Amino acid sequence: MSNHEAPSRAKPKRGPRKSGGGSAKARRKAARLAAVQALYQVDQTGIGVEPVIGEFVKHRFGEEVDGAQFVAADPQLFADIVRGASHRQGEVDGLLSSALDPKFPLERLEMLLRAILRAGAYEVFAHTDTHPRILISEYVDVAHAFFAGREPGMVNGVLDTVARKVRAEELAQPAPGRED
Repeated sequence: MSNHEAPSRAKPKRGPRKSGGGSAKARRKAARLAAVQALYQVDQTGIGVEPVIGEFVKHRFGEEVDGAQFVAADPQLFADIVRGASHRQGEVDGLLSSALDPKFPLERLEMLLRAILRAGAYEVFAHTDTHPRILISEYVDVAHAFFAGREPGMVNGVLDTVARKVRAEELAQPAPGRED
């Protein structure tokens, strides 16, 4: 493992697989998964955001693992999520802290779960072009890639609370088809 690689804990149990570039939807899903891994790596290693983004774009997108070709992530969405969640971390953490039970503050959460919540909360308040229900569902899927326990449900509840604070009107409307 290189000095810049996240420990194996940040490797999903499964991920978007498909030969070639994949559909736009699959590339967005892969970007969200990779953004969570990159945020975890930044938090774990203390390496800056830009070197981690560069490493992912250059070495990890569309990689083959155990004979399966993974979908190449949308590099712009990936970089936006990583930069946005990092540069606006105070704002993101404030939203998350207000959505969490005070007995379980953000700092006490497992690093990977924190990365999922930060990426999801950032997208919910910053990516207003995508319905919040779609974003919540996407990050619940990301949580399922790493966790088999209660964590995906927690991601759902916390991001729903964040969405109700920052995009309540949209959340009250039905989500369009999953064509984010």
